[in-house]
Amino acid sequence: MPVLRTSEPEGQDESLSRPWARKAAAVGKAGRIVALTGVILPLLMIGGMKFTAVEIEALRPLIGGTPWLAWMYPVFGEAGASYVLGVVELATALLLIASPWSARAGVAGGALAALIFLVTCSIMVALPIWEPTLGFPALGPAGQFLIKDIALLGIALVILGESLNRLNRSAT
Repeated sequence: MPVLRTSEPEGQDESLSRPWARKAAAVGKAGRIVALTGVILPLLMIGGMKFTAVEIEALRPLIGGTPWLAWMYPVFGEAGASYVLGVVELATALLLIASPWSARAGVAGGALAALIFLVTCSIMVALPIWEPTLGFPALGPAGQFLIKDIALLGIALVILGESLNRLNRSAT
């Protein structure tokens, strides 16, 4: 891990900067744990909900109103489409749970999570996300539900990138 540099001239004792480096590393590690947990929990909880009538109903306008997802209903039916999404979300969560110990699980889980959140972010292009009476930047219900997926997409990409780096280091 690189040592955080102070503005001290070259050649002076760097031991003063090392406690900050350790603190920075600890904060970074805590942030990675929180970020990973922040992706896993929604995938587990919302993935599990995909097997309930409440979630099947809630997905109707999201899937039915998005041209690139609407094909799922004729192929799987409303319940079947929800179940497929639930299986993918739960499997992704399990891969991400294993990712600290397995770079391959991290690559697979990070890629699947990135795909999931890319698809959910794409729904914002197809559906009205602004509050009709207030307009931009006031988010309506769909926008409030979907906007967080931009951050989750970013975290998934970080997990994927870090896992690819770990896999590459272990191969060399």
